[in-house]
Amino acid sequence: MQQLQQVMTQLRNPESGCPWDLKQNMTSLIPYTIEETYEVVDAIQSGNWQSIKDELGDLLFQVVFYAQLAREEQQFELDDIAVHTAEKLINRHPHVFGTDAQRNLSDAEIKAQWEQIKQQERTKKNAKGSVFDDIPSQLPSILKAAKLQKRAASVGFDWTEAEPVYAKVDEEIQEVKEATDQDHIEEEIG
Repeated sequence: MQQLQQVMTQLRNPESGCPWDLKQNMTSLIPYTIEETYEVVDAIQSGNWQSIKDELGDLLFQVVFYAQLAREEQQFELDDIAVHTAEKLINRHPHVFGTDAQRNLSDAEIKAQWEQIKQQERTKKNAKGSVFDDIPSQLPSILKAAKLQKRAASVGFDWTEAEPVYAKVDEEIQEVKEATDQDHIEEEIG
């Protein structure tokens, strides 16, 4: 990792770096990051371990590039990303890193705990803590629709037949009609 960071630092050196790398910014790298992600998926699906290693390296380089840009802006560094990610994973896996009682949960309890932890994280980021808060706006439509449906199902909005859906829609319409102020109306429409 240290060598890769040194290479990145040299590529971004204002006096002796690569002209292309020096022109890049967070936004300009987005298409390359998306492309590299698809290349990782393709390599994994091919089952070719050498290709997987190569494409994961390209994707890792994207992370190192973004970290370098952030370091130049004195925002954070690669180590900060790693520490934050480790802490987040430990927090999300109390069934691995927690108490004995937390380690003896069923699969269903682990899943429920995971959803609770994710909801706490969303609430920490946004006071309302909607289950939809952290769904990326840039997801392709079909992936976004699937993620929205999965999130809705995680809080009980998932039915196998149409009749209960009609009842739920009627209930929600009634709640909008009964709303007392603009904020309440907006919340109910949401």
